[in-house]
Amino acid sequence: MRRAGRTTALLVVLGAVLAVLGAGPAQAAGYRYWSFWEGSGSGWTYATQGPSLVRPDDGAVQGFRFSVSEDSQDSAKPRRAPEFTKICADTPAKDGTKRIALVIDPGTAADAPAGETPPAPRTACARVGPDASAAEALASVAKPLRYSSDAMLCAIAGYPGSGCGEQVSGDGSGSGNGNGTPGASASVSASPAGSAASSASGGSGGGPSAGVLVGVGAVLLLGIAAVVQARRRRG
Repeated sequence: MRRAGRTTALLVVLGAVLAVLGAGPAQAAGYRYWSFWEGSGSGWTYATQGPSLVRPDDGAVQGFRFSVSEDSQDSAKPRRAPEFTKICADTPAKDGTKRIALVIDPGTAADAPAGETPPAPRTACARVGPDASAAEALASVAKPLRYSSDAMLCAIAGYPGSGCGEQVSGDGSGSGNGNGTPGASASVSASPAGSAASSASGGSGGGPSAGVLVGVGAVLLLGIAAVVQARRRRG
């Protein structure tokens, strides 16, 4: 009887621990924002600088993709190939200018803010001055652009109509952090910040949070106390 009582108590403690662990978030929060990409013959590469700092050469391809992601590692790429010859086929070279091919991908309905429908992806060939940045090339073909107070690119061609780098919970709903940036490093910004949201996604590496660990410790202490009390009663 005593051994059976101990087994029951241990099972109760184990079940409580598993319940606490299961109560943690099923998926880390992400951020809804425009990411910036540089195209090449092999595909897309996540840009390490904002488009205002990148001054591409004639024949370059730049991509913009709206999506929800935690950081640059899982950010969605533009769904059109970076094919300069096709995008700029109808825009001949001209002295004193350069041509920049742009791929603008507003993403899917799952990435869209509530009540908004993303427009279809499109391409454009921007003819700009020889010293123009990627941001200036974008502005020449995709107005209106909308920027936040800290120079983060919030909307291209008016999409989305509101919001800017807002945090999105694991179930896809926006939590509205209200700071206008997807974390410590801004996405597609006109400032020296990079293109991705990384540190503000929690930096936990997917492990249990401090609150979960505290909860587990409390459950274990309660379980041990219950076992000790049961032993005293039987003694």
